[in-house]
Amino acid sequence: MEWTVKELAERAGISGAALRHYHRIGLLHPDRVGSNGYRYYGPASVARLQRLLLLRETGMALTEIAAVLDAPETPIAEREALQTHLEQLNADKATLERRIAAVQHTLAMRQEGREPRMDIMLQGFNDAYEAEVVERWGRDAFDASHQWWHGKSVREQRAWKAETEALLARWRELQEEGHEPDSAAAQTQASSHLDWFAQIPGTPTHAGDTERSTAMVLGIADQYESDPDFHVSFGSREAAGFAADALRTHIGRLP
Repeated sequence: MEWTVKELAERAGISGAALRHYHRIGLLHPDRVGSNGYRYYGPASVARLQRLLLLRETGMALTEIAAVLDAPETPIAEREALQTHLEQLNADKATLERRIAAVQHTLAMRQEGREPRMDIMLQGFNDAYEAEVVERWGRDAFDASHQWWHGKSVREQRAWKAETEALLARWRELQEEGHEPDSAAAQTQASSHLDWFAQIPGTPTHAGDTERSTAMVLGIADQYESDPDFHVSFGSREAAGFAADALRTHIGRLP
């Protein structure tokens, strides 16, 4: 039994143009081409088309599908290709979820008439808080952090922003998993948070000033707990409060 392009396309639910394209790129050859120039597809071609379409539904690229269909050990190659494709889809899903969360965060802040924290940072590190930073830590502290931020490329700024968002997201994960602020996991995260502070020139943690670092972290912990903008940044008021308690505990245990 053989089918023409039109007949096979109708049965497969695809266009004739798609079949002709698969032929042009070497993905699906007809069993024969008649003297009239018509392409004819037999059982073997139909079986290959069926597998092609099943793989196509997964979103796999045609080049990857060709490698699977042409592999000597097709069942094994197909499983490996599908596993790799699944891993890529999961990675894409995680990226998409982060983007959705970022849009939701920005939209929520805009609706409330506030600036998202990350937007403020991308305008220029500490730019919006110059007076506050100078009053609390001095002009040198502001100038150092300001110069550090504006010395970064846009790619570096975005990478630092992504690191910051991951840091805050981890606090929410720990809080939702039911960890206590003094648990090993929370204290490890608190240590990572202090390392994050230490990256920023002009801060007491960067300078290694223990006494002023303690005051800074305790003051910021209070802001995490009370400032609605930080509640949004952490993903919830509970997560921000959890981070604040864990940071206070961590600071209290330092020598």
